[in-house]
Parts: sequence; C-alpha cells; structure tokens
Amino acid sequence: MNKYLAKSNPQETIYEHTDNLLKNYEIFKRIYSDLKIDWNILYLACLYHDFGKMNLKFQQKIEYGKRYKDEVPHGILSLAFLNTRELKMNGYTNEQIKLLAHSIAYHHDRDFNYDNELINNEIELLKNEINNFSYNKVQDIKVKKISAKYFCNDRIYEKEDEKLFFKYVMIKGFLNRIDYAASGYIEVEKENNFLMYSMNNMMEDWRKENPDSDWNELQNYMIDHQNENVIVVAQTGMGKTEAGLLWIGDNKGFFTLPLKTAINSIYKRVSHKILKCDFKDRVGLLHSDTYSEYLNIETEDLDIDEYYNKTKQLSLPLTICTLDQIFDFVYRYRGFESKLATLSYSKVVIDEIQMYSPDLLAYLIIGLSYITKVGGKFTILTATLPNIVLDFLNRENIEFTMPEKPFIDNTFNRHNVKIIESEMNIDPILKLYENNKVLVICNTVRKAQEIYEQLKKKQVKNLNLFHSGFIKKDRKEKEDAILEIGKKDSIESGIWVTTQVVEASLDIDFDILITELSDINGLFQRMGRCYRKREFTKDEYNCYVFNGGNKKCSGVGYVVDREIFNLSKEYLKNVDGILTEKNKVDLINSLYTTDNLKDTDYYKLIESNIEYVKRIEDFEKSKAEIKSKFRNINTITVIPKQVYDDNYEEIREYVDIISQRYDKKILSSERQQIKHNKIIARNRLRDFTVSIQYYLTEGNIIEYMKLNRNEVIPILNCNYSKELGIQVIKNKKGQTSPESRSF
Repeated sequence: MNKYLAKSNPQETIYEHTDNLLKNYEIFKRIYSDLKIDWNILYLACLYHDFGKMNLKFQQKIEYGKRYKDEVPHGILSLAFLNTRELKMNGYTNEQIKLLAHSIAYHHDRDFNYDNELINNEIELLKNEINNFSYNKVQDIKVKKISAKYFCNDRIYEKEDEKLFFKYVMIKGFLNRIDYAASGYIEVEKENNFLMYSMNNMMEDWRKENPDSDWNELQNYMIDHQNENVIVVAQTGMGKTEAGLLWIGDNKGFFTLPLKTAINSIYKRVSHKILKCDFKDRVGLLHSDTYSEYLNIETEDLDIDEYYNKTKQLSLPLTICTLDQIFDFVYRYRGFESKLATLSYSKVVIDEIQMYSPDLLAYLIIGLSYITKVGGKFTILTATLPNIVLDFLNRENIEFTMPEKPFIDNTFNRHNVKIIESEMNIDPILKLYENNKVLVICNTVRKAQEIYEQLKKKQVKNLNLFHSGFIKKDRKEKEDAILEIGKKDSIESGIWVTTQVVEASLDIDFDILITELSDINGLFQRMGRCYRKREFTKDEYNCYVFNGGNKKCSGVGYVVDREIFNLSKEYLKNVDGILTEKNKVDLINSLYTTDNLKDTDYYKLIESNIEYVKRIEDFEKSKAEIKSKFRNINTITVIPKQVYDDNYEEIREYVDIISQRYDKKILSSERQQIKHNKIIARNRLRDFTVSIQYYLTEGNIIEYMKLNRNEVIPILNCNYSKELGIQVIKNKKGQTSPESRSF
C-alpha cells in the first residue's frame, strides 16, 4: 500500500509529499490568515494535486528513468480524483470547482498535445491503482474523468473574466509556493515579527551616541503612511533606506534597486547592522549573483544551499533584489502566478526609479498596476522623479499618496556648479587634482577609456578606471576599491574615471565631480556622489559639467535620448554657481513633463513597451523565453579570449564539473554534493565573464564553450586587460560604435 512515489531524489511517496504540503499550508494560513483567498479550495488543491502521479508511466519514470512520449501530465490526471458531485453537495459552486481544477491541472505547466482518448485510457488504468493507495485525509477515493464544464484543456484569461482570473492566480500561485517549499523541505514562509523591533533597537543604539537622535521628517512620514501606496522624492543622504524599511514594518517586503553593488551593500547593512541575528531566516539577497555573494558569508552554521533555496522560493520575510527577479511576472508567462500571488500580501520598495531604461520602466508601471489589483502595496523612494512617471501611473489608474513637497534640506548647500561649453577634456582634471578625491563620469565606456589613457600619459598618480566592461572578478575588486576611497572618512586620494555604473545608489562621497552631460536627471544623480552628506562652503566650484559645446557628448543618440539631452543643455545654460536642492527639484519638474517629452524616443519607448506587454496573451510565453528579454536581449555574456587563454586550466576545470552528468545509481546525498559543486563551479566560472552588446560579437566569436546540452558561453576575440577592461572591437561590418555602452 502507498508505495507510489512523488519524488525520486530523495525518494518520497505521494502520501509523504502531500503531508508535507499540508504542513506548509497550515504554516501559510497561520501567518496570513487575513488573506482574501478561498482557503478551502487551496486546501483541496494541496490535497489532490499529485494524485495523478499514481499512473504507471510516471512511476516507471521516477523509479527507472523510463520516459514515454505520450505520458499525460500528472496534473491533468489528478483531476480524475476530484469527486465533483460530493463537492457540489458540500456547497462548492461551479466557479470554485473550476478554479480548483485549473489550479491542479496547470500546477506544472508543460506543453501537452491534449488527446481525449489517451487521457481516457490513462484514467481507466488509474482505476486499477487506487486499490493500492489510501490516505487518511480522503475517505473514499474514486477515479472519474472530470466534466468539461470544469476543465477541458482551456484557460482562465484576464480579458475574459478579470475577477475569476485573479482568483485563479491566487489559488494556483499559492499552490505552487507551497508545493515548491515542500519539495525543497523548507517552510513556505517565515513570519516578519521583528523588523520594527530591530529598527527601534538601531535608534536606541544611535541615541547612545547622540541623545537627540530620532527619525527624521521623511522617516516619520513613511511610518504614518504604512498602509498606503506612497511616492516620495527625497534628496541623497536623507535616510531613504531606513524610510523604506520603516514603511515595510512587520510585513513581507521586497526592497528593489537597479544596481547589484548597491543591493549587496544594503543587504550587508540590513543583515549585520540592523537585524544583527538570525539573518538567514529574516532577509535574503536576490539577483543573478546571489550564490556567489552567499559563498562569501563568514558564518559557520550557515547552510548555503538551504539559505539560497529559501531566498529563491521567496520564503524569507525581507528580500533585497533587482527588478527582474520579481517583476518578470508582467509577461504572464506559464508559471508566473506564484510571484504575483506572493506580491498580493507584500510591500514593495522601488528605489531610484529614474535609473531604469524605458523598457524596464514600462514593465515596472504594468507590474505596479497588477500588484495593486491583487492587494499588494508599493512605495517609490527616489532622489529625482520625472513627472512623466506620475502621468503613466495615473493613466493606469494606480492609486498612490504623495507628500505636498519633497523632502529636501535647504539649510546648507552641497554643490557649486560650472557648465563648460566644450567636449570633455583632461585639463580641468589635471588642475583640480591636489591630493583630493576626484570623480570623473563619462557617458560611455569608450570615452572613459580615452580620458583614462590621456591622464595616464600625463603620469597622474592614483589613477583608476571603472565601468561595466570588466569581467566580474576584476569588477568586484574595483567596486570594493571605489567604495573604500568613497567613504566619507577616507583619507585616500585619487582620480576615478567611471561611467553611469556609479550614478545611483552607490554610497560614495568624492570632493570634486567632473562629468559629461547626459540629461538633467542623470546629472543630479551623479552630483549625489559628490559632497553626499556634507556642506560645501568654499568659494569655488566642486561640480564641472561638460555639455559638448557645439558638438554632442558621447552616447547622445545612443544611450542618451537626443531630445532630452538638448532640452537639458538648454535648461542648464544659465546655471553658474550654487545649485540648491530645491533648484534641482524645480528643474526636474519643469523639464520632464509629458508636453516636453511626448515626441521623444524615450517617451515613445515607454508607451510602446506598455502596449506590447498588454497585448501579450496570458500563458503565451515560457519563463525561459522572457528571461533574456526582461534582462535586456541586446547583451550577451562572453569570456574574452585573453582571459580564456590566461586562465585556461581553471576554466576547463569548472566546465568539467558543470557538465558532469548524474549517475542514476548514486545516493541522494552524493547527488546533492554534485549539485552543490556544480553551483560553485558555475559561480566561479562567471568571474571570468563580461556582458557586452550583442552586435559586437558578429564575426568575433572564436568558439562556443559547451556547458551542457542547452548552454554555451562564447569566447570573444577582443582586447582585454585588468587595467582597461574590454576594448572596442570591430564586427564583421567594420563597426566599432561604443556609444551603445553607457555603463
């Protein structure tokens, strides 16, 4: 009896697996009992979802690895165990039974050529198996094909019945969450009953240093509006991180930022300085390099694989993450429901919204629309906010609260600005560098490399270059170095030539900023890296802005919208001297209006991407299809040939580990160890990779290094050095345009 398996590694029966689901169901219901969800239907979905695995084809696949082309998905066969007549007698409506059936049928959403005859045959065979199965939570197990009025290979679509669609998303999404947690042997949720306590403890620690310490006006505003969607503009240094955490309070929260460097920094601060203890059950870090970061955590009792699994399953109360990790649900790909369902009872902080490209901004706007429809909350905390963002949010009927005025401190000034009517050159840099900290920001990698090499020829000391064109290993070293010199109390000096990669969320503070003009929004973000929290009292400039003069700055027309650049240049022409925080807000508000920007490519891209996402059919795409699109399909991850040659033995060792196949005869513990080794090897291999514009690979791929049946990494023929990073390469058409690289 009950020998039927649900899982193979480790082996687990349907009985055992279902018990694990129901335990997680109870955990979930206890923590979120107030959720507006049909708990009875969710319970039944957990109970019956895997009964279809009793079919012999599935059992032979699990035990012996035998595969059948005509195997019917077990979710569809599980529907035969639903006693719909009994459900009706117990008061369940047709709609409820339909929701239950669809949630079970598609809980593993795989392509299947629906064949009634094949399904009928499998159901007949299942009748022979139920005599060998019993479960104490189901009294009378029967098998019968479900009525077509509940399920007939159809879907529940948003455009046909929005109310029913969102009910389905909740049931199916929570079933997936509970199922995945049970399969991973983790708790589906950890309760947030600690964040406000931790924040107040931090304040008490501050008061020991300064008895007058207290939450500022911004932070108190966020506490007072915890139950609302809030959009707030606050200058750099006002404590937006604390404000976001105070707004989340003792709720499930996601804190999103555009740059992984900033995410890593906030994660470390939250886990070690705010929470201090039990961080592995309280906060997670979620971006494409999560496992690599977890490997660097120095804690003896940390099970990295379990911690990583809890993070990926969204089981932790607080997650610091990139936008793509949670907002890809806007494509409504097959399997998206678990993320949107999770966000229905979560609070999402969007930090530095102005950093997102038009396509990501469009996905964000659509995402916020869905989140508010299912009951989730959001806040946008930003140093600058283009008015067109508000217009797009209003157009989507997204409700939010805003304070009457931005949170700025006009009691002291931080920036004295000089506009230079020419292309960027090194003369001011040489004159201004006097054992201080000088930050140079260019719009493109190529321009940054040019400026760096010109300065190097002048034998400038303490000179550094930082942009996105370095392999991950080198980039990490440079990030650590710039964060070190960028500390407020650092006594180091030097010149750092950089790109937009330092523009926002990077907690660095330099003495002088010398930058190309990109647009006003970007300029003010760049200024936030200079005199970040200090008053500037000298009778001289500390911010120098090259506007291109009669020419354009690098990247204009490629990574910088031409019309917005021209408008920014015009709006800044009379700026000379102190620029207050209020001046900055006023300039942003006056320039970034719909009337000003409606004919720009930037505005049209936001608009067209919103319409594109809306036109996508529910469940049309697979998750794999949308991954690259959301993260930017125009880039590709490569290993430069020089890096490949210099590290050949180490790279090949990692590839051998990654490509190792599992022997069916090995123990579960051995399989787990191999999996662990593969993850480590994959993360180590990524240290040698860099992301570049896709078109630059044309004619420059030397070979494709095979990792497995479906995955390769191109080896790129290009110049690379730890000093300069990847250098301009010609594609087969002779093009060398670097202007498409802004980071």
